[in-house]
Amino acid sequence: MFTTTSSSISDKTITQTHGLVRGNTIRARHLGRDILAVFRHIVGGEIEEYTKLMAESREQALDRMCAEAKRLGANAVMDVRFTTSMISNGAAEILAYGTAVTVD
Repeated sequence: MFTTTSSSISDKTITQTHGLVRGNTIRARHLGRDILAVFRHIVGGEIEEYTKLMAESREQALDRMCAEAKRLGANAVMDVRFTTSMISNGAAEILAYGTAVTVD
């Protein structure tokens, strides 16, 4: 599945628009990662445990969005965006969304 943040794909023609597709995941922090993160707050620097958690979450949301596009018969998703919302203390939703299209 081809994905792009752009509104067009060079050298491709959109033959059909399938509409909005989205994929999301809600992730909670892990106690073990929180303990390591506390140490990072003390000494400074990147909190790698959270960076990895967020990267995995974005990939899962993107995979789910692409699966929805495929179910609609699309072979590309354009105007892809991500958004994050805090659900509760320690849990966040990652949402990927875009426009499913068929290109040739």
